[in-house]
Amino acid sequence: MSDMPAGEVPPGDDADPAARAGVWQSSPPGSMYDYIRVASFSLDRAGRIDHWSRRAEEFFGVAAEEALGRDPIAAFAPPDVQVRAHERLAQILDGREWNGLVPYKDASGGNGLAEVYVMPSDDGAVCIALDVATLRQIETDVAASQAVFGQSPMGFVLFDTHLRLIRVNERFAEVFGRPAEGHRGRGPHDFLSRVEADRLTAALRQVLETGEPVLDMPLVGTVPGDPVRRRWAMSLYRLHSGGIPGQGGHAGRPIGVAGLAMDVTGRQRAEREAAHARRNLALLNEAGSRIGTSLDLETTARELLDVAVPHFCDLASVDLYQVLLSGEEELTGATDGSGQVRRVAFASAVSDAPVVMAGDDDVSPGEGPVSVGAVHRYRFGSASARALRTAQPQVLDGEGANDLGGTLVQSTLVVPMVARDTVLGLVQFSRAKGSEPFAERDRMLAEELAARAAIFLDNARLYRREHERALILQRSLLPPDDPEAAGLDIACRYLPGSMETEVGGDWFDVIELPGHRTALVVGDVMGRGLRAAVAMGELRTAVRTLAMLDLEPAEVLAALDEVVGGLGAPRQGMARRSKDPGDADLAEVYLATCIYVVYDAVTRRCTIANAGHLPPVLVEPGESPLLLELPRGVPLGVGGEPFEEIEVQLADGALLALYTDGLVESRSHPLDEGLDAFRDSLAGPPRPLEDVCDHVLATLDTAHGEDDIALLMARIRGLSPDKVGDWTLEPQPTSVARARELARDQLLAWGLDDLVDTTELLVSELVTNALRHGYGDIRLRLLLDRTLVCEVWDSALMQPRRRRARDTDEGGRGLQLVTMLSQSWGSRRTHRGKTVWFELALRGGAASAGPSVEDLLSMY
Repeated sequence: MSDMPAGEVPPGDDADPAARAGVWQSSPPGSMYDYIRVASFSLDRAGRIDHWSRRAEEFFGVAAEEALGRDPIAAFAPPDVQVRAHERLAQILDGREWNGLVPYKDASGGNGLAEVYVMPSDDGAVCIALDVATLRQIETDVAASQAVFGQSPMGFVLFDTHLRLIRVNERFAEVFGRPAEGHRGRGPHDFLSRVEADRLTAALRQVLETGEPVLDMPLVGTVPGDPVRRRWAMSLYRLHSGGIPGQGGHAGRPIGVAGLAMDVTGRQRAEREAAHARRNLALLNEAGSRIGTSLDLETTARELLDVAVPHFCDLASVDLYQVLLSGEEELTGATDGSGQVRRVAFASAVSDAPVVMAGDDDVSPGEGPVSVGAVHRYRFGSASARALRTAQPQVLDGEGANDLGGTLVQSTLVVPMVARDTVLGLVQFSRAKGSEPFAERDRMLAEELAARAAIFLDNARLYRREHERALILQRSLLPPDDPEAAGLDIACRYLPGSMETEVGGDWFDVIELPGHRTALVVGDVMGRGLRAAVAMGELRTAVRTLAMLDLEPAEVLAALDEVVGGLGAPRQGMARRSKDPGDADLAEVYLATCIYVVYDAVTRRCTIANAGHLPPVLVEPGESPLLLELPRGVPLGVGGEPFEEIEVQLADGALLALYTDGLVESRSHPLDEGLDAFRDSLAGPPRPLEDVCDHVLATLDTAHGEDDIALLMARIRGLSPDKVGDWTLEPQPTSVARARELARDQLLAWGLDDLVDTTELLVSELVTNALRHGYGDIRLRLLLDRTLVCEVWDSALMQPRRRRARDTDEGGRGLQLVTMLSQSWGSRRTHRGKTVWFELALRGGAASAGPSVEDLLSMY
């Protein structure tokens, strides 16, 4: 059972005084005889039992008084073997030694098999019997132990109670480079480092004292001939003597500690790889949830660095092409990697201040670290420029970086950010000295992070570009922030329904008309977004064009209704080519409401026509706000119904408010409540219009984001009677001179001496034309406000037409003269004829200088 030679004392025992003191003393329980059944008895010369030991009583189950004097063959052997047994017994009594297997019956009648060793003596024979079943079990256990010990792929060791090796298997011996016999007597300090040996010794002592096993204890060390650190997992358990084979148990005394060591170097490497993979997956999962929450370029770049630092690297920065940030369409001049880039984000877990990154190899070195927001350029041959040029990541370490002595960075990945085959910029991931350098798996993770962020950055770039375009479109379709009009104070506000698009279908406009009249327009195209804004732009252009024709408000809406109906009609050939079933009927998209108001500053009279829009709110001085009662009308684009108009006389100082439904209606409150709240916000003492607009928007619910909001307010400031000159002239030639005289006197009264001659000349031309081409009384009116307006009325419907006179013509040059000397001129139909007018700029205006001599001579 033991590999030690018979009689040899285990190594170390002879040197131990306590071990020598135990020789020739009674052995404690747990010796070999506790494991096997042994019995002794003796025979006299006649072959009768003359001595029967207690072990024999236990073995055969027969008391001594029953066994003494009996023939052992007749007493214990089965009948079928007794003849042969007596022959063998006779030979033994003749002095021959014998050992062999002997069947027997115990006291209960059961059959057993014993191995008996018979030693003849002068007085007979001494017999020793062993139970074969127990002996065979021990032999099987020993063989199995030998097989496991010798063939196990793991290291198997046995320590004695002094924590010395008494046996190791071949696997352990092979790993530590010496024969199995050479490990006997060695301790943990003989094959492990001091720290690891102390740990193993403490564990061995703990197991030996408590009996509690230690499982998978990690150990680190080296083996002879291999400097690579190895890792083992060692399990320890205590060995006991006196256990019954096949029944387990820990009966008996502790005799040592068994250890099973497994080399887990490869497994731990795989576990580290798996841990890295789990970390990378978790990082990618976090990147998917945290990057791209905003359509802002800088915010997206910072989100990327928030994910990467410090979980993936210690420092990181993001550089994007300047042309992309400025909204350029193409990366012209930047494809070689040397174009201007802007640092949009930087993050560090090791330094609060910006540090020099390994890839910061700029054209202008020596200026210190690149700060966030700075625009710089990489050298053509630098790793960063190469990454931008080739769209391939570059790996830099401390030695590969350029002029980075004393830097914190020891390893850097320069990864281009590519989206839709376009290089947007690059991101640098750096690890500081003392951290693990980047490996291949880190490079792949960095590329994945950069690719994901690049998609969101490109989306943000495209959104910014489209957003800027939409803003330009929206602002170009709205009047300036401070529109001016004769006889009116104007204030306006526009709030987009969505702060993401900032475009919609609501619009307002202030259009100056001849005769110190002003058209106020507010409309709402049904729908939102860019499509509604485009439709709104087309309608606004149509409104301005129709307003210039000086049509009545109802006529303007009727013409606009036809325009809107044309917007919804498919273009010629589109129905055949279109594959989108939604293109078959677009009329519903192009529906709009509109209110059109024409205000006359002389009479303070408003003419209003409505196409399905909410009525305006009027606030007379000292009165409560009220909704004007108007014919509702149908929305533009419905068609088939005429539009009506009404006239409203306004007092000086009155406030007229036009608006869209987004101001007074939302899901949180019905329209009636919104209108009441709007009227309440307009009540109170008079205030500047800008303050009134701000108060209304602050009081009402304007942050619902459900619809655009347009608000247009006008305070009536009618022309005073002393700013108006109005005369009626007889249709006779002397009226021309009378008209010049009236005009001269009025201008002198207004202090416009510089405009007297020009005004007399132009009034003379218009009155002369009224006499020659018109009929009925002639009306002359002069209006003074921001400009001087002269109007000549007659009863003829034919509109004047300017033409170039031939050299031989005596007339035909009057309207050319009006065109050259006035700031603007025109004509419009009235209910009883037409009005021809011209406008002159006041002192300091461009028209006061008059035409040059060459311009005048060119007319003749």
